[in-house]
Amino acid sequence: MALTPLVYWAQRHEEIFLRVELTDAQRIDVHVHENVLKFQALGHGAKGQHQYEFNLEFLLPVKTEVEHKSTQRQVNIKVRKEQRGWWERLTKEVRKPVFLAPDFDRWLDESDAEMEIREREEKKRKKASRYKEDNFVSMKTGYLFMYNLVQFLGFSWIFANMTIRLVMFRQDSLYDTFHSISDVMFFCQTLAAVEVLNAAFGVVKTGAFPTLIQVLGRNFILFIILGGVEQMHNKPVVFFIFYAWSAIEIFRYPFYMLGCFNTEWKVLTWLRYTIWIPLYPLGTIAEAVAVIQSIPIFDETKLFSVPLPKSLGTSVSFSYVLYVYLVLMFLGLTINFRHLYKQRNKRFRTKKRKAH
Repeated sequence: MALTPLVYWAQRHEEIFLRVELTDAQRIDVHVHENVLKFQALGHGAKGQHQYEFNLEFLLPVKTEVEHKSTQRQVNIKVRKEQRGWWERLTKEVRKPVFLAPDFDRWLDESDAEMEIREREEKKRKKASRYKEDNFVSMKTGYLFMYNLVQFLGFSWIFANMTIRLVMFRQDSLYDTFHSISDVMFFCQTLAAVEVLNAAFGVVKTGAFPTLIQVLGRNFILFIILGGVEQMHNKPVVFFIFYAWSAIEIFRYPFYMLGCFNTEWKVLTWLRYTIWIPLYPLGTIAEAVAVIQSIPIFDETKLFSVPLPKSLGTSVSFSYVLYVYLVLMFLGLTINFRHLYKQRNKRFRTKKRKAH
């Protein structure tokens, strides 16, 4: 004759949990038919090793799918409710079966169960938010790394090409720098406009205004002074401008590449925050020389001049703009120099504090 095992139960808003006290259960048969859960198994229960079985008619409809898992000490059963809600009791009969008792290890009242659901949903929300944030960080890291890599390769090519040509052709290499290098320089400096957007939209933690000054200043020299006037293409000053720019960038961009992965190479860090000190002013002086050399050419060719009514004169020469630009250039040099010097002090002061 089959015996009845001890069964403990608990519920949540969507599930019923049953724990059958049966050790080393075998030949387990558990299913739901017409809203009645039927259980049979061979195992060691309260009356020893026997065949045990029981039936439970639920208070409200449940789904027919039943999940069960047998361990050495018990059989765990999970049944899903047909509709989400909280039951006042487990069985249809008001009188509780003698073999059935609350599972106090899993027992929660309705308010605690609701709190458990909220906590679970909050964990899922945080996990999803963290997943989205991690994905965003990964995309941002990949984007910044690729941008800095492209710029590093571009300026490295410029620097290496100019160095090799200087060694091979010596002074002659100074006069054809624009024709041999300008295409790559145009590409790199056009792409540098992305840095202003990165700073403006908070993709990188740096000031947008100093970045804007540097990018606009370089592109004005490259596209207007050097690229816009053919007579400037063969000037030796082009070599010194391009060489100063590329010498700074071949250390700056790999530093940013390592920073994408929170990695640092001390020698590169020192070069990134030091090499600009002599090169930045020298590059600005070379740019100023190019502007001064271009003024007579703009006066002669009337390029970019603004025509005026006959009553006022012929036109306003673009050279007046260049005189103003010379003043703004050295003002920008002062602003950017102070910005970069503050960055340098902040960087190495922080490192000294960590060392102590």
